[in-house]
Amino acid sequence: MLSYFAGLGTGMSLILAIGAQNAFVLKQGILRQHIFLICLFCAVSDALLIVLGVAGMSGFGTRWPWLFEAMRWAGVAFLAIYGLRAFRAAWRGGEALRPQGHVRGLWASLGTIAALTWLNPHVWLDTVVLLGAISAQWPSPAIFGAGAVTGSFVFFFALGYGARLLEPLFRKPVAWQWLEVGVGCVMWAIALRLALG
Repeated sequence: MLSYFAGLGTGMSLILAIGAQNAFVLKQGILRQHIFLICLFCAVSDALLIVLGVAGMSGFGTRWPWLFEAMRWAGVAFLAIYGLRAFRAAWRGGEALRPQGHVRGLWASLGTIAALTWLNPHVWLDTVVLLGAISAQWPSPAIFGAGAVTGSFVFFFALGYGARLLEPLFRKPVAWQWLEVGVGCVMWAIALRLALG
């Protein structure tokens, strides 16, 4: 169970960062357009990438043991930079949610979220590379991956359906600043844990 909850926490903390994918889900939730299918697409895509990362990393690790160490330090560097970017975004401020007022069709929405998910290098780095590398450090990488997959489903559906509750809050730039500070702290905490082994 420790591996499961570690995967759940790590997976959720990595996707907490408001990037293009999450901002789109948030906007669709606020606009109340195609929420279920958008959330399902994101969660299933994440699950596929997490499984790929967990399975691939464990296979590579048996052939090339040095790979985990290299991936660990690459993950530390990536998370440190990711956290720094979040702190910089918080410092600059000025971000506020301004959803578009026009109605977007289902296929246009799915096409947009597909591009934001599968063509985004950060999604690949977070799910395949980073989660795959972290999972190998736990007693049961598969259970860790199951926790991360659960975290994706919980996060995306909570974000999509909870967005309407956040609408007044995220119209204020200061809310985005606090969110970015929180993301930065989480990223640096994970980087420190990885660095300490």
